[in-house]
Amino acid sequence: MPMTLGGRPFRPFDADNHYYESVDAFTRHLDRRFRRRGVQVVQTGDRTMILIGEKVNRFIPDPTFDPVLVPGALDPYFRGEIPEGVDPDSLRVVEPIHPEYRDRDARVEQVEAQGLDLVLLFPTLGCGVEQALRHDVPATMATLTAFNRWLEDDWGFAYRDRLYAAPMISLADPAAAPVELDRVLDRGARVVCVRPAPVPGADGRPRSLGDPAHDPVWARLAEAGVPVAFHLSDSGYTHISAAWGGPADYDPFHIDPLTKLVISDRAIHDTIGSLIIHGVFDRHPALKVMSIENGAPWVPLLVKRLRKLANQQPRRFAADPGDTLREHVWVAPYFEDDVAELAGAIGVERVLFGSDWPHGEGLAEPTDFTKQLGGFDDAAVRRIMRDNLAECLGMPVGG
Repeated sequence: MPMTLGGRPFRPFDADNHYYESVDAFTRHLDRRFRRRGVQVVQTGDRTMILIGEKVNRFIPDPTFDPVLVPGALDPYFRGEIPEGVDPDSLRVVEPIHPEYRDRDARVEQVEAQGLDLVLLFPTLGCGVEQALRHDVPATMATLTAFNRWLEDDWGFAYRDRLYAAPMISLADPAAAPVELDRVLDRGARVVCVRPAPVPGADGRPRSLGDPAHDPVWARLAEAGVPVAFHLSDSGYTHISAAWGGPADYDPFHIDPLTKLVISDRAIHDTIGSLIIHGVFDRHPALKVMSIENGAPWVPLLVKRLRKLANQQPRRFAADPGDTLREHVWVAPYFEDDVAELAGAIGVERVLFGSDWPHGEGLAEPTDFTKQLGGFDDAAVRRIMRDNLAECLGMPVGG
């Protein structure tokens, strides 16, 4: 049943949903030349494992996703509200995988039952692949192209105008990236996903996301009116915590406290900062960017830092960087974040609702996000829960 707002039925747009990939998501369409260099699915006894670049990859412990965490199981953990005496590991309750996690028709029925109108769909396992292949640019490009073909097969890019699945675009090969982008745009992609991280280079030297080599991608997205979503991923930032004695590999299910402290929010902070400082929005004024599942506390910090830099080096900035961020960037906070603080920093018009469903760290019931919006009036709630994402996608509001 739809939720109500001001006594009227109301169906939100959820900016952060996920599917669980099938085991052949990266291999079904993979060019045979890269079958060893890309993703491989291997069976060892009764255990299924993933090799990426011929190395065991632990980004997802069980790539079959069966069993999988119950949606919202880790809610108390991420709120920091674990009852005294409760072992945090006991919150990791699992269940057999559900059809709606992998079947698009079942998912449309689920979206309807949750009272939602439209959801953006992002990868789960896919969020760790590009980092694992960073030393092999040709394998990166071939693997993500194969994945995007699987995504179109199994989910579609705008299925029944309810499920908007985001193909993954790597900028590692500046010549190949626009080709793959054109392909998915021609096939109906309404949003694309780019990793919030420095871009690997074939010569071993990483590039800024704001490097002019990537302008053909930003130009195409700006012209098409299609936003780019920077979704939380393995951004390679554990090398920073490793310098402090932490682990070098990113294991999202076993992150030690120092690693959390050092890398939390850092990749998205640096991503948006690089786009602004290196002039991407000056060169492409129609480009729209979304930050998905990266939280919100980095936003006021980045605005403060950018404004100080602009005051110190005004010739390096064509416009007020805080205004640039507010014009071009939409942010989906975590449900435990201070949404009012985010709205104060970026404007309520740039705040998105995202539930992270069906992940264990997300909300069990997506529309429970409204419980974080007690200080907002109905007009602001409607903006956050629906209209802001509609505007970002280039859709009419008020439906």
